Amino acid sequence: MKKFGVILLLVIMSFNVFAAKTIVVGSKMFTEGYVIANMISLLLKDAGFKVEEQFGLTSFPLRAAIENGQVDIYSEYTGTAWAAYFKQKKNIYDPYELFNEVAKLDYEKNKIVWINMIPFNDTYAMAVRNEFAEKNNIRTLSDLAKFVNNGNKVIFGVNPEFYERADGFFAMANAYNMNVPKKYVKTMEAGLTYEAVSAGKIDVAMVYSTDAKLLKYNLTVLKDDKSFFPLYNPAVLVREEVLNKYPEIKEILKPLTLYLNENIIIRLNYLVDVKGMEPEIVAKNYLKGLGLIK
Repeated sequence: MKKFGVILLLVIMSFNVFAAKTIVVGSKMFTEGYVIANMISLLLKDAGFKVEEQFGLTSFPLRAAIENGQVDIYSEYTGTAWAAYFKQKKNIYDPYELFNEVAKLDYEKNKIVWINMIPFNDTYAMAVRNEFAEKNNIRTLSDLAKFVNNGNKVIFGVNPEFYERADGFFAMANAYNMNVPKKYVKTMEAGLTYEAVSAGKIDVAMVYSTDAKLLKYNLTVLKDDKSFFPLYNPAVLVREEVLNKYPEIKEILKPLTLYLNENIIIRLNYLVDVKGMEPEIVAKNYLKGLGLIK
């Protein structure tokens, strides 16, 4: 009888292992990627999934991993997929149109489903010190163009790639009819532009629109009111066979589209990059604070 009980217990345990809902979550190797991936992982765990994490990959290896089935789900940026993976040249300036086009291409080519877009855009931007924006009433790139064209000396800091690219700094200046002499444009590594503008060595810095350093250095991001910069909205990607097996995933991860925006992700990135907190703790505290996980 005792032997039968042991056998029965082993059968039950084997069934539970077999029945466990297992999913592999991937992430890119930068702060924002880790924060979002941890949110995906935590929401799925809270819903009863067993999650395996493949974190800290660069874009192309992560892309290959979802295409060959090594990763089931991760967050990707619309602009990255459009230009880097699908080699599209056409510029689309409506975020929902771009999302729909990318989602259509990825499903047709790879049977990968793009779940609802997360409503923030992590793209290039131009930023100034808060006091500079207040003093000169500059809130948009059009405001900046008017200020520059009125004869004010304005020093810009951009990274070498953005300086040299055909669709980079001078294309942006041309789009806004901003007359900037080349001698007023300094090149430096992207991370140094924040420190340089904060210290007053330059007046306008090329930045990334969700970088934690925007908060650290009290910078104002100028609105791209002519939609020059490409769109990089994140969205959750999942392999079709996984979504068919677990259709509840879409509803489980819906909070990402409801409770994340540009201001929030900047603050979450700030907690990691400036305050030194682990991405998992930041993600967990945020989701717990909203009552989304136990």
